[in-house]
Amino acid sequence: QVQLVESGGGLVQAGGSLTLSCKRTGVAVSINVIGWYRQAPGKQRELVARIFNSGGTNYADAVKGRFTISKDNAKNTVYLQMNSLKPEDTAVYYCAAGPAGRPPPYWGQGTQVTVSS
Repeated sequence: QVQLVESGGGLVQAGGSLTLSCKRTGVAVSINVIGWYRQAPGKQRELVARIFNSGGTNYADAVKGRFTISKDNAKNTVYLQMNSLKPEDTAVYYCAAGPAGRPPPYWGQGTQVTVSS
């Protein structure tokens, strides 16, 4: 059974930085992409960034140039480095994993990121 555990959220001032971590336990041959999603109050969940087994990455336009997704295969961990944070980045951030091209079946519990102005 695959489990994803996020950490690293918190409260930060606008312009600050945070790094989120997503540690995966368990094995699933179907996983070839891991992504970070976020959901702000009253809004739909949206994809922030994702990284493929190949190392390729995608970013939402709202975070390009500010966020960086990376992975450490030896630690089974995916990171999201968030710089130049804005109040509109405030949300619960979720890690999700699964096969490319399909809704991810595996989700973490989420970690809160709050950016104060």
